[in-house]
Amino acid sequence: MFIPTLVLWLLSASPEVPVTPPVPVEAPPPVMPAEEPALTEAVRVLLRLTIDTAGEVAQVEVRESGGVAFDRAAMAAALRWRFEPARRGAEPLEVRVDVPVTFEPVAEDTGGASSAPEPPEPAKPEPPTLSTTVRGQSVAPPPVAVGDFHITVGQLADVPRNSATDLMLLAPGVMLANHGGEGHADTVYLRGFDAGEGKDVEMRLDGVPLNEVSQAHGHGYADTYFIIPELVQSLRVTEGPYDPSQGDFGVAGTVEYQLGLERRGITASASSGSFASRRLSLVWGPPESTAATFVGVLLRQGHGFGPNRAYANAGLMAQTELRLGAETKLRLFGASYGARYSSAGVVRETDVVDARLPCDAAADSQFFCLYDPNQGGASQRHIASVELTSRLEGGGRFVQQAFALARQMRSRENFTGFLQDTPPIGEAQRGDNTEQSYQGTTVGLRGRYTPGVTWVGQPQPVELGYVARYDNVHTRARRLRDRGGAPYATVFDNQVRVTNLGAYLSLRGAPLEWLTLRGGVRMDTFLFGVEDLNRPAEDRQGARIPEESVEAYGFFASPRASAEVRLTPRLTWLTSAGLGARSSDAAGLSDAEFAPYARVTSGETGLGWRWSDGPSLLELRGAVFATRVSQDLVFSETTGRNQPIGPSQRLGAFGSARFQWEQRLDVQASLAWARATQPLPGASPWRLWDGAVLPYIPQLLGRVDASWRGTATVARQPVGWSVALGHSAIGPKPLPLDRYSESIFLFDVAARARWRAVELGLSVENLLDARWRESEFNYVSNFRGPGAPASLLATRHFSAGAPRTVRGTLTVYLDLQEDRP
Repeated sequence: MFIPTLVLWLLSASPEVPVTPPVPVEAPPPVMPAEEPALTEAVRVLLRLTIDTAGEVAQVEVRESGGVAFDRAAMAAALRWRFEPARRGAEPLEVRVDVPVTFEPVAEDTGGASSAPEPPEPAKPEPPTLSTTVRGQSVAPPPVAVGDFHITVGQLADVPRNSATDLMLLAPGVMLANHGGEGHADTVYLRGFDAGEGKDVEMRLDGVPLNEVSQAHGHGYADTYFIIPELVQSLRVTEGPYDPSQGDFGVAGTVEYQLGLERRGITASASSGSFASRRLSLVWGPPESTAATFVGVLLRQGHGFGPNRAYANAGLMAQTELRLGAETKLRLFGASYGARYSSAGVVRETDVVDARLPCDAAADSQFFCLYDPNQGGASQRHIASVELTSRLEGGGRFVQQAFALARQMRSRENFTGFLQDTPPIGEAQRGDNTEQSYQGTTVGLRGRYTPGVTWVGQPQPVELGYVARYDNVHTRARRLRDRGGAPYATVFDNQVRVTNLGAYLSLRGAPLEWLTLRGGVRMDTFLFGVEDLNRPAEDRQGARIPEESVEAYGFFASPRASAEVRLTPRLTWLTSAGLGARSSDAAGLSDAEFAPYARVTSGETGLGWRWSDGPSLLELRGAVFATRVSQDLVFSETTGRNQPIGPSQRLGAFGSARFQWEQRLDVQASLAWARATQPLPGASPWRLWDGAVLPYIPQLLGRVDASWRGTATVARQPVGWSVALGHSAIGPKPLPLDRYSESIFLFDVAARARWRAVELGLSVENLLDARWRESEFNYVSNFRGPGAPASLLATRHFSAGAPRTVRGTLTVYLDLQEDRP
């Protein structure tokens, strides 16, 4: 591993007028050329950069060559650097700078970036000479709460993960579960909320909303399985409704995936493993372009870890960033994805213990068995986005984005067997398999404007933002016959049109040196139009058309505020409070109704401590929080989706730590506790610990992700290596009727070795081969057959988690640039 040291000289200063040199904002180091894995002495490339008045690198020239491969690596990195522009007084300047990029050999027992800068050379002819050191770190905006995390994936990409959804585990207090199959959206547990597949957590992909309104499977359904993990550069996870930019569904918080590909060239990876699983990925970063320009393709398929668990999916994501003059950038993004999967659904615990399932009588066969093979689903998704970023005079910024989504989804699930049907007289139950389908389009605009306001000579960040979103969707649920799978009854069938218009104002100021105040407000309006296509063909007044139109309107305002006290240069105390909301499911509205919404009130206070020294970092955070929701939702086995239960409340705490050492060691650890209850009628709103415990939400969650990288010499050849560990600890989950699940402890490990452009990897998920229950319920069911008498005794049901899974991976790093003299 080789990390360059960068030293910057300002060339075009004037001796008469004081000039402030450009300040690095983001300067990722160049990637060591794959064809040059080992050096016996340092290689130096001298670049001349032109940094414009917006702080962007407008031009790169090679003044002193270190060889074609090193020149290309240095130039490709330089084009991705961003600076605060040089200034003469308050006026930004365009300047030229010389940057020597030094590729140094690293001893076997050390790694990462050198903390000592290259000694300055004699001053260049253009006096005076000023210098600054580029550390290669991007600057994230300040958090609005202790639970506002800007998470750079970086080295923790080494930890085994099935999909980009699993990256959410890097935030404290997050648990994921999936009862639907490989391709079905995961259920997210966050901050003491059972957020379903998105009903209480706002999901975005670089500003594009992913939550689906009035989804047949659940209002707010958001599937992130289509995102290619290799293209995820970072995540912003805001736990709680504390940022004015957070919108609909941001009850427990907001998760935004931020895309980027640092490495230029082509990376091809092929994996094969247990249960005939196969994975092929190809990502490409065009040379001499920024990390915002990339193409990625991902193909996955496998038989699954038991009967009726096969899956196959394919996705493509592409983005390009274009410069339209010195002050404007245009970013174009597109994605396309298709998937099909089978699902084993849930099984009764008593049937597994008594070996009643239609599989071999062995314990493992029974544990991974199923009742109904007609379960599974398919989905398609297509996204297009255009984002225009303009830097304005005076330091302002204007960002506008237009997006369009088209998606289709169909799923089939059976939670109760033969219990819900009311068959014709003399006929047996036809089965409870429920088909949920969803098809529609979303178009929208969003933007934000930062005017660059100053007050008393200090910049005062102000941001104005807006969103306009229109959804036109068809959502339907039907019951299917056990034999043949033909639909026999319609549960609901709606054509839904929703317009959401929103705006927010965000302010930040520092009235005292040690105090920073933030605040703002967000306002949203919703107009709902519903065509109910499942009305009766006859009522008390006679025959009628089996359709009906409903229109409704809703509005809510959500203020948010926080106060940050700097106790020491490294220690801060941050207190935040805010209101959030979840819009109404259009399927449950009445005509001319003022649409109700679920209101969330949340507060948090805690401490944050941060130390950094070049490439090394230690960050600690901890906080306590309290939340009340006016109308919560809990999973219902009879409908296969979440249903309203009334108000709920939460009391919790979390702690997290991240340690990075010289790009060799990266460790992220977190521990979270939350108690979710339904308050007693008439109880004081301050008694957040009283009431009946809500089911399915674990009270204690722990997570560790760690990666260690280094180099070794094998047969006199340098070989890069890495080892990684992921560990999840999940406490007992409360179930209905005062039952609790067992605790879960999972360990995942991975190891990789790279020689030149070839890398071999091995990963093992569920290393200890635990038999664990990914989802667990407690209710009444009848899976013995249509003629069997239904039991009225609730019993435990579960969907099995994956056993030990082993995968081998071959990765090839290619650089297809043509050599230039």
